Amino acid sequence: MPPMKFNKIYLYPLLGLVAFLASCATEPTVDPTVTKTEEGYVNPYEPGSYEHFKAEKNYPKTYNVWKNVQKLPETNSSNSWVKVSLSKQRAFLMNGEEVVMDYPVCSGIASRPTPPGDYKIIEKIIDKRSNLYGKIYDAEGNLVNSDADTRTDTVPEGGKYVGAPMKYWMRLTNDGVGHHIGNVRRYPASHACIRGPSATMPIVYSKVKVGSRILVE
Repeated sequence: MPPMKFNKIYLYPLLGLVAFLASCATEPTVDPTVTKTEEGYVNPYEPGSYEHFKAEKNYPKTYNVWKNVQKLPETNSSNSWVKVSLSKQRAFLMNGEEVVMDYPVCSGIASRPTPPGDYKIIEKIIDKRSNLYGKIYDAEGNLVNSDADTRTDTVPEGGKYVGAPMKYWMRLTNDGVGHHIGNVRRYPASHACIRGPSATMPIVYSKVKVGSRILVE
């Protein structure tokens, strides 16, 4: 039997229909009238994808961390940098222009805001304590000031000052602003530093070096 021949007039529309159906099968259907804050919202993206993570109802307020498990092992001090969003209270470990980790942070309060800027890490210390903020104890070991500022508060005779822990410290400025482990609330609550989760900051610390860029905006 001779091979079947198709008329081009009928073949091209058929190919277009196949392409259209294939695109419909892969692209999510989004109802533009239903927002994340409304009842009936359904995340249209593939679970586990970064798009799905950002489309969740509680993003960016979530405490959850997203990781690109394929790209993260390839990320190192030669290709990494960090972007911090003050408005979203989230930070992003970057590999070039690609997000490899999206995690919650906590920046400075209104009276001690985190200054926006394009910084480079000028110091890295794993076990760091603040020489500005901490606690003051009296001679008997009683806590007398839980939010002490060494520039304005004095230590009673026989007492001591204990600096606040700032582990996995990455210094951005010479006047004490850095990125480190700390209590992460979903609103600004620090003394200008950028706090990050205890399970996340060692990873970020290991991926950057002195001289790596941290963009705060």
